[in-house]
Amino acid sequence: MDQYRVQPGTKLDLQAIDPGQTGGLTREAAKAETKALNKRLEDLQELLYAENKHKVLVVLQAMDAGGKDGTIRKVFEHVNPQGVKVASFKKPTAKELAHDYLWRIHQHTPGTGMITIFNRSHYEDVLVVRVWDIVAESRWSKRYGHIVDFEQMLADEGTTIIKFYLHIDKEEQKSRLQARLDNPAKHWKFDVADLDQRARWDDYMRAFEDAISRTSTADNPWYVVPANHKWYRDLVISRVMVDTLEALDMSYPESEDLSNVVIP
Repeated sequence: MDQYRVQPGTKLDLQAIDPGQTGGLTREAAKAETKALNKRLEDLQELLYAENKHKVLVVLQAMDAGGKDGTIRKVFEHVNPQGVKVASFKKPTAKELAHDYLWRIHQHTPGTGMITIFNRSHYEDVLVVRVWDIVAESRWSKRYGHIVDFEQMLADEGTTIIKFYLHIDKEEQKSRLQARLDNPAKHWKFDVADLDQRARWDDYMRAFEDAISRTSTADNPWYVVPANHKWYRDLVISRVMVDTLEALDMSYPESEDLSNVVIP
């Protein structure tokens, strides 16, 4: 999966990455492999929780209808909910706006033995605020450095950070938004404001390119995941998750000698 990892110091060009690629796999083959990976991820998450030494932060970013919710459902469907937490970051509250922009983020980072998934994240503060000119460039341009330092601090304190940008093209987004509009049962997922965001697609692409290029580091990498095909998206993310957790070289804690224990 290293082909999808953004190397530090490189300038990302999203137009050069095909969001419809499938790695030469069929849907059936990919789904079969993903199923096996999901089982392995389930075992690794239990081991992470039992060993209680590491913590894992997963960051999901995408355009509207990019597949963040679907990724959480499909990739993490078998993990124990006691060891996994999802934090979604929406429009800041008045209390959150009274603090620095990382204040609301830090309190949701994972504790030892836990996996936390950010559905949107601190990166909104170099994306939305930039595209909509909510904050002056003199402020948001400094945030890349803040974010790198913040994530490095987390990494130095034992957090493994994996960041995924779910890469879809504009036509795929249109298809997914139209599907929500056509199905009354999915109207709750359709927000007319999404069309305003869509109108600034090119601005968002530039904002994502800069954010990812400037914050993908050796310890805290970004992966650009081809996500037009949901089944391939799930495979890539599952593989990266399993590879990353296996690299932690975890083991179950040693227990006391129980050979003489008799349950009455």
